[in-house]
Amino acid sequence: MVTSVPRLVIAAPSSGSGKTTVATGLMAAFAARGLAVSPHKVGPDYIDPGYHALATGRVGRNLDAYMCGPELVGPLFAHGARGCDLAVVEGVMGLYDGAAGEGELASTAQVAKLLRAPVVLVVDASSQSRSVAALVHGFVSWDPEVRVGGVILNKVASDRHEAMLREALESVGVPVLGVLRRVPQVDVPGRHLGLVPVGERRGEAVAAVAAMAAQVAAGCDLDALMGVARGAGALSCGGWDAGEAVFSSPPPPLPVPSLGAVPPDPPSALDGPCPQTPDGLNAVTVAVAGGAAFTFSYAEHVELLRAAGAEVVVFDPLRDEQLPDGTRGLVIGGGFPEVFCAELSGNEPLRKAVAALAESGAPVAAECAGLLYLCRELDGLPMCGVLDATARMTDRLTLGYRDAVAVSDSSLAAAGTRMRGHEFHRTVVEPGAGAAPAWGVRGAERRVEGFVQRGVHASYLHTHWASAPGVARRFVERCRTS
Repeated sequence: MVTSVPRLVIAAPSSGSGKTTVATGLMAAFAARGLAVSPHKVGPDYIDPGYHALATGRVGRNLDAYMCGPELVGPLFAHGARGCDLAVVEGVMGLYDGAAGEGELASTAQVAKLLRAPVVLVVDASSQSRSVAALVHGFVSWDPEVRVGGVILNKVASDRHEAMLREALESVGVPVLGVLRRVPQVDVPGRHLGLVPVGERRGEAVAAVAAMAAQVAAGCDLDALMGVARGAGALSCGGWDAGEAVFSSPPPPLPVPSLGAVPPDPPSALDGPCPQTPDGLNAVTVAVAGGAAFTFSYAEHVELLRAAGAEVVVFDPLRDEQLPDGTRGLVIGGGFPEVFCAELSGNEPLRKAVAALAESGAPVAAECAGLLYLCRELDGLPMCGVLDATARMTDRLTLGYRDAVAVSDSSLAAAGTRMRGHEFHRTVVEPGAGAAPAWGVRGAERRVEGFVQRGVHASYLHTHWASAPGVARRFVERCRTS
């Protein structure tokens, strides 16, 4: 199968150049023209896709060559972009920055090459004039396989400044596709882990995305950008399919009796039930935490759960006092429980319900924020008490890709299962691992981390289940038999 959706990769020389503003503004501006725009983000970022979803009315999706492998970048892109008129891919960090010590792996440049997509370079021109030509020339010539189709100049001070920049870039032969002035309305507030998520500032986020769209539409040549996008090469791959992925993966081992001793809202992958598995078994209800405190999730996780036979029901731990009726399994992803610590602690009925579900042996998968929520306390306030551990905020940022292997059999993975993931937090959990750890981290910082007890698998590690779809099948099977 050939995928030929027009597409652009929005990259920059470094972080802070304005990629998110330009990418989100382009998505919204093209969507306002009536185009179906498919939004994508390079790397493990959960927050930017929320703004992309507001801009396009479609689920924002990640393309991560480290966590999923280069071979899945094309199929996952084709899955998200199916039926669209245009795809816009926001890059990560600088164009050529990738996983530490891994060369180009997981860089925006690698993803652009895998997608055969032209790159539009967003340059912060606020402190330069003729030097912009040397900068752009270096990025254009560094890797001949990366095709830079144009430049958008950001934070340009004046008409005179713009004229100087355009004159300098004439010698490079790369067209200027847009010029943007600094506009306060498009600024998105940040916090200890980056931008404030859409779920916490919906009204302000809608206004910010509208301002981005207006700025980009006024300052960029949308027709020329669409022309560049149409120059993308065809991809000889079909779209990833959750059902095929789940049921072509090895079947899960038989259950283990006990593991304890070893405008409108943006679209969401949570929309719509899956009442039956392909083999006719009745669906089991899997509750997935959502709301403002738990905004980090990959769309493919829910798609895989549904394909494996789960009826996915979202609930909000800030508001709901009980788990959804009939809950047989629980998934608590990432987010910012430290910001909503008092509210989460104050919802004692739900905390008790989560603890009771875990005590019953039902499968519970918790990542990062979910790990904190299952602890005995967070910053001195009571949490669910499922894990005999405490969590607290620190000044230290833990950030980076991880190569991990499952240490203990769990509701997610058999011992020995290897997965790649990502850590991103400023909290610490003490102790960092239980009697039966979840993961062993490989490489230079060899260590064990996380907790496996009864049906609970809790860890700081964010994983992308598309890389190992058998975990979704195993989890649902454990829900059915626990």
